[in-house]
Amino acid sequence: MREPAKDKGRLEHIIESINNIFEFVGNKTSAQIIEDKMCYYAIVYHLVIIGEAANMLTADFREAHPLTPWREIIAMRNFIVHGYNMVDKNEVVSVIENDLVILKNDIQSYIDEINTENNN
Repeated sequence: MREPAKDKGRLEHIIESINNIFEFVGNKTSAQIIEDKMCYYAIVYHLVIIGEAANMLTADFREAHPLTPWREIIAMRNFIVHGYNMVDKNEVVSVIENDLVILKNDIQSYIDEINTENNN
């Protein structure tokens, strides 16, 4: 059973994985990310963590924050894990370039919300 008390920790895992991805990417170009096997697969690993952490959030939490595309995040994790041989490397780069900053901002606001609730 998923516990609401663990939602904050799972959100923190998502932030940590996003930060790790940005650290791995640094100032690399899309082509450099794809060519650097160690970098690319480290990124993919952290995308799996993000999806798993999102999946482990309580349904109540996800329903209370419908603007975040939870289903898509979880589906990407499932596709990477189960369809590993069909992952489009350009799609991975697209997620980094177009989605992770938005996700990080959303997740940080959810953590701030929880902290505010806990302090009241």
